[in-house]
Amino acid sequence: MVEMLAAEAPPLVADFDGVTRVRGTRVTLETVVAAFDAGATAEEVAQQYPSISLADVYQVIGYYLRHASELESYLARRRREIQDARETNESRWRPEGIRERLLRRQE
Repeated sequence: MVEMLAAEAPPLVADFDGVTRVRGTRVTLETVVAAFDAGATAEEVAQQYPSISLADVYQVIGYYLRHASELESYLARRRREIQDARETNESRWRPEGIRERLLRRQE
């Protein structure tokens, strides 16, 4: 007798800002993809982000590998948004000398 396997949707949800996250966590799709693209194994990603189960990490990586061309525009948009936010924050709060400024506040 052949048993039917149930197909599972990837554990990804879009929040109100259109950012795709691993269901039940604050970890974004691009975070998992960036770690994987940098050479991290699924096990290393799960260790680095303990709110994600190893099974979910594997599912997210598998989804990414199967749909990389479809996800590229989303990932490129998110990289731009992240870079824009970084530039805005660094223009407001200069990163140079931050350690010294924080230490002076403690005195």
